[in-house]
Amino acid sequence: MTRRWCLLHGLGATGAVWADVALQLRARGDQVICPDLPGHGDRAPLEAYTLNTLTDGIVSACDGDPGIVVGHSLGGYVALQWANGSYATEPSAVLTVGAKLSFTAEERLHMQALAAKPARTFDSEAEAIARYRKVAGLEASIGAQERHLARGVRATGDAWRLSQDPAANGIVVPPFADMLAGARCRVIASAGEHDPMVPMVQLREWVPDAVQFERAGHNAHVETPEAVVALLTRIADLASV
Repeated sequence: MTRRWCLLHGLGATGAVWADVALQLRARGDQVICPDLPGHGDRAPLEAYTLNTLTDGIVSACDGDPGIVVGHSLGGYVALQWANGSYATEPSAVLTVGAKLSFTAEERLHMQALAAKPARTFDSEAEAIARYRKVAGLEASIGAQERHLARGVRATGDAWRLSQDPAANGIVVPPFADMLAGARCRVIASAGEHDPMVPMVQLREWVPDAVQFERAGHNAHVETPEAVVALLTRIADLASV
């Protein structure tokens, strides 16, 4: 049976961060799409960044049945939004990976300040990639492969910049618990053992069967792709029952 997957990245990254997971899924004949969120990678910027506008852009990029939707960090919120019954197509199941559970007022103010700044430019591609690594959380030890960095930077005249539209930093998402409550399909939540953004104790208060990826941080899909694929296999088996 051919399985369909839509893999969504987090704020500041691109769909290329799913390269290792997608490679394993496609090797067994699955259909996989790893679209860039609007305002990221190769996608055009939006006039306004809301969970609705981001999800609208992803739904249009995933023509037809999305299958199981997997979202990392902000992508997890997009996946949950897609599952709330507002769209003509719906995921058969959702997996969130490292979706931040709450935001302080100080964190929101910081992100709004970043959104108001123009795109920073760099003299070389190497400098831009170093900044992209920091923004996307792709330390060299976990994201050394070039395919993880694809589409993360772009040339602009004689300089380089990140592909992400800075205004995307200003997005405000609803509470994670509310998103869970509104989903109309099975939702599995997960996070890395050492993810500083998602305390497993708190996550399991809302999702008792939340999955922990051992020895992983915030980017479990890059750090431990085999473990993520193993979980996706179990989810697909449950979704087909």
